[in-house]
Amino acid sequence: MNPLLKLRIERFKSNRRGYWSLWIFMVLFTISLFAELVANDKPLFISFDNGWYFPIAKHYSETDFGGEFVAEADYTDPYVQDLINEQGYIVWPLIRFSYNTINYDLPTPAPSAPDKTNWLGTDDRGRDVLARIIYGFRISVLFGVVLTIISSLIGVIVGASQGYYGGKLDLIGQRFIEVWSSMPTLFLLIILSSFVEPNFWWLLGIMVLFSWMSLVGVVRAEFLRCRNFDYIKAAHALGVSDRRIISRHMLPNAMVATLTMIPFILSGSVTTLTSLDFLGFGLPSGSPSLGELLAQGKANLQAPWLGFSAFVVLSIMLSLLVFIGEAVRDAFDPHSH
Repeated sequence: MNPLLKLRIERFKSNRRGYWSLWIFMVLFTISLFAELVANDKPLFISFDNGWYFPIAKHYSETDFGGEFVAEADYTDPYVQDLINEQGYIVWPLIRFSYNTINYDLPTPAPSAPDKTNWLGTDDRGRDVLARIIYGFRISVLFGVVLTIISSLIGVIVGASQGYYGGKLDLIGQRFIEVWSSMPTLFLLIILSSFVEPNFWWLLGIMVLFSWMSLVGVVRAEFLRCRNFDYIKAAHALGVSDRRIISRHMLPNAMVATLTMIPFILSGSVTTLTSLDFLGFGLPSGSPSLGELLAQGKANLQAPWLGFSAFVVLSIMLSLLVFIGEAVRDAFDPHSH
């Protein structure tokens, strides 16, 4: 391993807050990636009449278990459960609700308070809050990760091109960025949402148009600084191609500043998606969303578990990302080596 990289890893580990935040975040994210195995209204496994069935992976009709209907079995129906238990058994997920499962057996009108069935209560449509949080956490993080990767790639390419070639390309690029960055992103998203029904990929594409500029400045500055170094001039004199100089000699220096900003860009992406969902201009209606849960908490002040649950999850998520970002920043700080 590169001694410098090894030193940076050791410095990251020495920051206990950032190091443990990374582990906690990865555990939570891993759980959310397997949300269907944790929160689902379908059993994980069924043993029936000496046969094995996996409802989360395949559809089975009620007739497969001795019922009368050809349609897919409703495993929440006590009748279907009795049919299966007569000749086998059912293995359920930890939470017997998916993000869109409506609990029709609530003790009080929805939204209902937390109880032994719905651990964090239900929303105003009778859907389990904890299940929606797990699925919503996954969508928020995946949206932020994909947006961060795409916008970072574009920002690095644009910043490297401006800083390396300079001249008119740099001048025109900077003027374009000044104009483009002055546009009110949130208002444009709201306006566009009134013409097109938003979905995950549509929102991602629109957000990429405005989020790629966050890394251009730091990458451009690093390339402007490095292009006058003696070893870069020597590489030019030896006839090394521009592509090789950029990728092998200059880009590694710029990646230090880039990596320190990525966790903060990720937290900003999650916040933006949450804000749009809260305002009703984000993911389609019914999608598991932390912002939509916050909006329900605002609309149902008599059900404080809605807003409180979403607030706690968002606070923990963003705090972990900020702590990770601070640890990465300190690990890559050249003045601390």
